[in-house]
Amino acid sequence: MDRATSLPQDETAKEAQATPEGAGAETRRRMPRRRRFLRWLLVLALAVVVVGGGFLVGGFFRFAGMVTEGEPAVLTRADAIVVLTGGRERVKKALMLLEEGRANRLLISGVHPDTRPEQIVALTSSNLALFRCCVDLDRIANNTLENAAETAKWARSRHFDSLLVVTSAYHMPRAMLELRSVAPDLRLIPAKVQSADLPLERWYADPQTTRLLLREYVKYMLTWLRIGMVDGASS
Repeated sequence: MDRATSLPQDETAKEAQATPEGAGAETRRRMPRRRRFLRWLLVLALAVVVVGGGFLVGGFFRFAGMVTEGEPAVLTRADAIVVLTGGRERVKKALMLLEEGRANRLLISGVHPDTRPEQIVALTSSNLALFRCCVDLDRIANNTLENAAETAKWARSRHFDSLLVVTSAYHMPRAMLELRSVAPDLRLIPAKVQSADLPLERWYADPQTTRLLLREYVKYMLTWLRIGMVDGASS
């Protein structure tokens, strides 16, 4: 009898697999499985991109809605006012609210170390006597995160329960996010400042305003993620 025909069946199969023809057949059997796996992996990646993109786009429109939403015609009175520096109009509005009696004290957060009270009064056409009696200057903060930290320390040291928060409309969502993270016990009332040359209501029609909102939205999302990660790590 021929030797090849006398081999057991399982050994014959092993020899067939060891030959180039057998290896090729095994590879061809595995190829469809690999293709299906890669196809499903691609579909999953596309789904993640679509869902993530939709989340970001939807979030941006919600953010734009927060920015363009108007504030009440008459602001509620608060224990104090804080203005996050970044422009003359912000400080001018905060001092105007103080003069109107909306609060008894004002913190200007993020003042340059070399800036004197007289310069601020001259720049904003405000009352020097009121400034000297009822305004505190924070010269430590250099960004929104530090603005919030210094504001929280100031409010606690004076036992304030509520604050009017003055900053630009596009900056308000991020400022409130930072303040709420460090001072959850404070009642925060936004008092937006909108520049006359910044068409926020029709931001989509002005490329410069759109870019500004997109940049601020990225900062807002990064702040939201950072705060979420810190809260998650501490819980």
